[in-house]
Amino acid sequence: MNDIVDLPSEKNSFLAAHVELLLGSYRRLTGKDLISPDSDAAQRLFESPSFVASHSTDADPVLTYGNQTALDLFEMSWGEFTSTPSRFTAEAPLRDERQQLLERVSKHGYIDDYSGIRISKSGKRFHIKQATVWNLLDDEGKVIGQAATFDSWLPAD
Repeated sequence: MNDIVDLPSEKNSFLAAHVELLLGSYRRLTGKDLISPDSDAAQRLFESPSFVASHSTDADPVLTYGNQTALDLFEMSWGEFTSTPSRFTAEAPLRDERQQLLERVSKHGYIDDYSGIRISKSGKRFHIKQATVWNLLDDEGKVIGQAATFDSWLPAD
């Protein structure tokens, strides 16, 4: 099921602006395009076979975006995904490692060498490889979130 078409129009407006933020921040920090930024970028990013997700900068960051690949991997609907604290994407013993990763990204703007274990809603563990994690930057360069993408994962059980 393609959840993006089931969202109310205000959510789709958020998605268009958020995808612009994801793509612009990625390009600004890495010098590369995640996908080409055109009029159907939001739909193409949502349908991309690559994992793409983001979270807020709250004290306990909440997931703010997940494309269909992210929703499928974590076995969640859009509503579940975007109301989940991002720390729950890692098992409790691995949350310190995850926090160190996020601090490294905060310091350097982005990293492109992250590998680690994540866990889905039903408890399925998967190993991600060569993830790029980057800061989401507003027009003034202020960090307003973080995002991640990766193309490779394997079951970890």
